[in-house]
Amino acid sequence: MGKTSDLTAVQKTIIDTLHKEGKTQKVIAKEAGCSQSSVSKHINRQAKGRKKCGRKKCTSSRDNRTLQKIVTTNPLKNVGEIHKEWTAAGVSASRTTTRRLMKDMGFRCRIPCVKPLLNKKQRKKRLAWAKDKKDWTDAEWSKVMFSDESKFCISFGNQGPRVWRKSGEAQNPRCMRSSVKFPPSVMVWGAMSSAGVGPLCFLRSRVNAAVYQEVLEHFMLPAADQLYGDADFTFQQDLAPAHSAKTTSTWFKDHGIPVLDWPANSPDLNPIENLWGIVKRRMQYARPNNAEELKTTIRATWALITPEQCHRLIESMPRRITAVIEAKGAPTKY
Repeated sequence: MGKTSDLTAVQKTIIDTLHKEGKTQKVIAKEAGCSQSSVSKHINRQAKGRKKCGRKKCTSSRDNRTLQKIVTTNPLKNVGEIHKEWTAAGVSASRTTTRRLMKDMGFRCRIPCVKPLLNKKQRKKRLAWAKDKKDWTDAEWSKVMFSDESKFCISFGNQGPRVWRKSGEAQNPRCMRSSVKFPPSVMVWGAMSSAGVGPLCFLRSRVNAAVYQEVLEHFMLPAADQLYGDADFTFQQDLAPAHSAKTTSTWFKDHGIPVLDWPANSPDLNPIENLWGIVKRRMQYARPNNAEELKTTIRATWALITPEQCHRLIESMPRRITAVIEAKGAPTKY
């Protein structure tokens, strides 16, 4: 055993302790169970310190602070833009070095979260709404039927799955993903409550007030019968033009259905947004070839949503409201 790297942590501790006590290297080697040369090398390394290895850094601490300031000031820039701005400040470093230093600083390239841009008036209304609903109980939220529309595409962009392939199989059809410039898509209307989900409606045309009222008549009312029976409920919808039209308000009054007041641009407050996300993640590995197959996949995935999942999402309403109050009406992550 002639290398200090072969010494265990226990042996190194014994050597350090006995060396401080003034024992000879021969005695220390016997007690530690290693060669005398290993003891000598370990003691010398401890006295001198391990010599630094590797290439000398090409940037100073000041250069690194400049890089951190550039990234912090505009985090939406790509590596090429950041590197260009950094070298323009007089720093001599490669693009690879720039990326490595950014990684060492704790920066990671991620898909940015999307939040609606709210003005001061909208934030104020959201805050007032949240304060008004902060004392609502789970029982009160369970009486609300949440609704929303969502768009589904055959291609899910960069969120699609990876592929396991060998060298030379890049062009193998089995290892390729189909891509089209304008992928077929469908717009879907759905509703949920703490008791589960209602039937889906695939929208064939642009949603105006008349089309939306047909959706309410043929899909929302059956969903209410399915989820609530004869019990009272409150309907939730966002402030889309078709939803807030005068004829739509008249429709609700004629049918005796109360509508929950809702702040503008507040998808973070609607639990059905999370439900759409669950459906799309489950469809991540699906391979529909056309719009009809896409609809079939959506229906099948929607049917797998359980009442327990819906109940958990409805139970999150108090936490969402608290987050809005703490953010003073600003968008929250949910």
